[in-house]
Amino acid sequence: MGDGMQRLAHYFADGLEARMAGSGTHIYKALITRPVSATDVLKAYHLLLAACPFRTISSFFSNKTIMNLAEKASTVHIIDIGIMWGFQWPGLIQRLASRPGGPPKLRITGIDFPNPGFRPAERVEDTGKRLANYAESFKVPFEFNAIAQKWETVKLEDLKINKGEVLVVNCLYRFRNLLDETVVINSPRDVFLNLIRRLNPDVFIQGTVNGGYNVPFFISRFREALFHYSSLFDMLETIIPREVHERMLIEKNILGQEAMNAIACEGAERIERPETYKQWQVRILKAGFRQLPLDEEIMRMTTERFKVYDKNFIIDNDSEWLLQGWKGRIAFALSTWKA
Repeated sequence: MGDGMQRLAHYFADGLEARMAGSGTHIYKALITRPVSATDVLKAYHLLLAACPFRTISSFFSNKTIMNLAEKASTVHIIDIGIMWGFQWPGLIQRLASRPGGPPKLRITGIDFPNPGFRPAERVEDTGKRLANYAESFKVPFEFNAIAQKWETVKLEDLKINKGEVLVVNCLYRFRNLLDETVVINSPRDVFLNLIRRLNPDVFIQGTVNGGYNVPFFISRFREALFHYSSLFDMLETIIPREVHERMLIEKNILGQEAMNAIACEGAERIERPETYKQWQVRILKAGFRQLPLDEEIMRMTTERFKVYDKNFIIDNDSEWLLQGWKGRIAFALSTWKA
């Protein structure tokens, strides 16, 4: 079994071994194509929600921002970049259902990378079906548009924007998976930010993994990745018993896979490329956005919610970013923007 640091050492050693053998890409692809049921992922997600504030606060920050905009809207259109299983949206659907005067129509455009194999859009489409069923049970008018392709190839017309709807672009922690100018001259990060700016949404909600291991020099990258993941594994060791199956799933199928990619893969195959929130601030400002001030009510409510969690969790703000972390190390940051 091992404690958190021993487990972390195991995954990092696997990554180094794969890198030295030149088999990092092959092993990583084998890992991500290994089937993991949505049920198992949901159980792990619920465990994280109960024990750790990061996802809870992120969803609350995003959903409260959207609810503030949706107060009198007839249609709300959310473009969710990196939707995965869409676990954030049932909470919003419930809130919209209880809106005074009745719910607006909710449109979600779910964007994610294609699955390997013959059904590239399968996961995104399945997410849409689950959300449609959920919305129906709460009597919220709902429409879903699934897009499974390289994000930088998405065109304005693919997003099916309608006049008069409240438009929200939401990306929580997935921009790290886009390549940057160190790999491709025309940086997919900047291409996609330019698309968002052209959309001119009512708000662009950006959550970033605050990691400094998107660097070309391997030793620096390894060190920064070790700092980042040691903090997360230490957190899991402190708050969740070692033998809990869902914790092992988080460590192996999420954090372990990410670390493997960051350590063992190079070039376009390395998709774990987080930048610090300060680097993202420069990039987003350069793309022509202006940052919105942190909502005082949201900040107050999130700070209040933090009090029920382990005392080692931290919440702070800096330069209009809401920061979350563990034992003094900032792991995640949230901000809102306008074009």
